[in-house]
Amino acid sequence: MISEAASRGSSRKRKKEKAFTGVHALLVFPSGEDHKATLDLMRRFSAALRYAYNRLLEGQPREELKRQDSPLCAFFGLNTRHADDAILKAQALLDSARERGEDPRKVVFGGRKLFETLKRKHLSGKPLKRLKREWGEKRQGLLYSRGDKTKGGNLNLRLEAEDGALWLRVNLGNGRYAWALVKTSHPNLSALVERVYASLPYNVELTLREGKVYATFTWEEEPAPLAATKENGVLALDVNSDPYHLALALVSPDGNLRRHLTLSLEEVDRAPNRGAKELLLWKIAHEVVSLALEHGVAIATERLRHLPKGRRGDGSGRAFRRKAHRFAYASLLRKVHSLARKQGVQVVEVNPQDTSTIGMLKYAPQLSLSKDVAAAYVIGRRALGFKEKLPKGYGKLLGDGAFLAHARDFYRTRAEELRIQKRNERDRSRRNRLSRELKRAHGALSLLSSLQGSSGSQREVTDGRNSPGVNPWRVLRVGTFLPLLGREVPRDLSPLKPILHGSWEGWKGGLGPHPGGGPECTNVYFG
Repeated sequence: MISEAASRGSSRKRKKEKAFTGVHALLVFPSGEDHKATLDLMRRFSAALRYAYNRLLEGQPREELKRQDSPLCAFFGLNTRHADDAILKAQALLDSARERGEDPRKVVFGGRKLFETLKRKHLSGKPLKRLKREWGEKRQGLLYSRGDKTKGGNLNLRLEAEDGALWLRVNLGNGRYAWALVKTSHPNLSALVERVYASLPYNVELTLREGKVYATFTWEEEPAPLAATKENGVLALDVNSDPYHLALALVSPDGNLRRHLTLSLEEVDRAPNRGAKELLLWKIAHEVVSLALEHGVAIATERLRHLPKGRRGDGSGRAFRRKAHRFAYASLLRKVHSLARKQGVQVVEVNPQDTSTIGMLKYAPQLSLSKDVAAAYVIGRRALGFKEKLPKGYGKLLGDGAFLAHARDFYRTRAEELRIQKRNERDRSRRNRLSRELKRAHGALSLLSSLQGSSGSQREVTDGRNSPGVNPWRVLRVGTFLPLLGREVPRDLSPLKPILHGSWEGWKGGLGPHPGGGPECTNVYFG
């Protein structure tokens, strides 16, 4: 159960959380002069943003920068509210760079990728012209205005409803305004119109893409009162791309598995277009949140910013890469988080480090679970604060010199075979694949070798934090999966059960040579 101090901390954090809702729209200017004037204001605001960013880097205070006689107002021709919004945007960029551990002096307005591409000077003609236009629009095509309840919505970029149409009034300064028709079929449009009639605040950001001006309207909504918390347990999620499905594990407060199920995502993979795909993902998100509400539990997921970008699932080759390319894990989790906040379901995010590995090694064989449900179970236990102890059988295995020698011999043999194949292979793509496999074999050898003599090699928990010594779960993974089960990501993990319980008898039934069972072990090769 959660301590009172932890509950109070969680409550304080909850008060600060707000769910953002938004609407994206295209702006259509009936007057060419209004369009031109708006683009000029966006150019001046973008330049003021860069100026404010550099002044903040130098340590100038916000109060001094937003004064009416400051360069932001006098030189760039902005009113004080536009100037203050430029400062707020610059401060947000500065804070973001520092949070990511990046040097804020090296931020590139317009995008580093575009900048590096232009710097290479390898393009000409239409591609170069298109790239320069995109670069210019990103550097000069921004205008932002925050909402204000005391101003009846938004002072500088105000929405007006007239004759069934929605218009945006752009404050150009000196008593002049530009008008644009808001065109959108966004599902949140009705909520935005309600805010306009109720004079509630909304933020507006204008951006320029391919000569057209787009608007993004956002507003904050206080989250619903919590109706489902982790005091009652959690519903943990994990997604696998091949086979494409969502694994769910219902974990009780004492860390035990109460229920598990999977939801197929193949229909999402077959969706004919992005819109259909989004609708299906929203449908699945509703199913997940409804299940959490039914049991009164929180939802536990991997932390969005730490999601692994590598391979997820069993497979390789062109078909697997196609599915991985359409992988919608982050999009699905964002939808689940958004719905959960609106319906009063607590969301707990955990570091995803080694959740799959622990699930496959510990809970898949122990509870006869699929590797994806086992990974979800580890996520749920981690969300509840449980540490994963290394089973005694695995600890015994890591101390078995014959096992480690067998695993090292296997990877040495495999590395030599891969080197020979690579030397004789003329196809570039196959050589690259062999190089990657060779790199993984060397990595496994390094991991197995580092276990010897390491004072921290028998560390029993993995909680996402760096600590001295070798990670035993990763050593077990490279030492058992490929050398003993024949696959880097095995589907059937039940053969590990006798090892988990400290017995080697299970390997005598033809599953492969017993670790340390003779010189023939060095010649084992699994395709």
